[in-house]
Amino acid sequence: MTQSITISSTSATDFSNAVVNWYHKQGRKHLPWQQNKTPYRVWISEIMLQQTQVATVIPFYQRFMESFPNITALANAEQDLVLHHWTGLGYYARARNLHKAAQIMRDEYNGEFPQHIEQVIALPGIGRSTAGAILSLALKQHHPILDGNVKRVLSRHYMVEGYNGQSKYEKTLWPIAEVLTPAKHVDAFNQAMMDLGATLCTRSKPDCPHCPITTTCLANASNEQQHFPQKKPKKKVPERSVTMLVLKQGEKILMIKRPPSGIWGGLYGFPETKTIDNIDNELIELGVKAIEQRTLTAFRHTFSHFHLDITPILIECQPKQHELRISESESHLWYNIASRDTVGLAAASCKILDEVRELYHALT
Repeated sequence: MTQSITISSTSATDFSNAVVNWYHKQGRKHLPWQQNKTPYRVWISEIMLQQTQVATVIPFYQRFMESFPNITALANAEQDLVLHHWTGLGYYARARNLHKAAQIMRDEYNGEFPQHIEQVIALPGIGRSTAGAILSLALKQHHPILDGNVKRVLSRHYMVEGYNGQSKYEKTLWPIAEVLTPAKHVDAFNQAMMDLGATLCTRSKPDCPHCPITTTCLANASNEQQHFPQKKPKKKVPERSVTMLVLKQGEKILMIKRPPSGIWGGLYGFPETKTIDNIDNELIELGVKAIEQRTLTAFRHTFSHFHLDITPILIECQPKQHELRISESESHLWYNIASRDTVGLAAASCKILDEVRELYHALT
């Protein structure tokens, strides 16, 4: 069962007025995506900010907008180039969905961002909260939002039980957001709610004395801030292991394009084997003859739902005058470690390539 939260129109007005007034005095107004606001610019920022901190996003956002200044530019770009601009941000499905959504807008909306919320929600990678944020921040349309920061503010203010990802938790919070979101100044209100969660009503050390709604916050009155939202019950995180074959020939490293969906979908990575004992068979399969090999630094890469222990093996292949079975194609790339090709790479691949570069420069 969901909680029943009753909010009077007077208290809703007081809440929204306090939040908007705080925004005008203290809210963030100078972030790159807040300048020359358009639905496209806000959309890109909202997707980048999902599961990523503002300070991390800013340089990525600026480079992305320089290369893809509008929907058509993004839609017409090769996916490899889009993923290249996303390298380092993680959660690469976000980038693939951006690209797909841009192509839909190019083909079905004449390169314009749709202005009806149902149309926006229908686009790949955009849910109700993100759609509401885009349309309210860019066009001042009246839509509530419920991102992670807003959930935390509302959860504490009304002591809503539950945790992120729990159905009843979301079902309780959406009606609260709807009642509180004012018809006027909706852009300022929604931005302020996100700012409050990001800067004052933080997870570990909420700055309640400076919060504009602290006097009506139930969690603050009960000194229960740390218990809202509640923590998601912990499950044992699965562990997997993989050996990555870093096939090197001079300045070039063999990279293989991964399938479009799944882990690191559409990115270039290394051939893989589950066990070191199987390396010889993999090399035979690839048509590669090894001259020498060395084990690089093993490390753990953590995804949202499992740990991946990676052991990279650097394998020097025969010189170029010997014919290799592998040639460049849509799925294979001899990546130049000196010139850095513009393709999408996962953070784990970048880490391995950095170590290979260091070894290469040390020997040349």
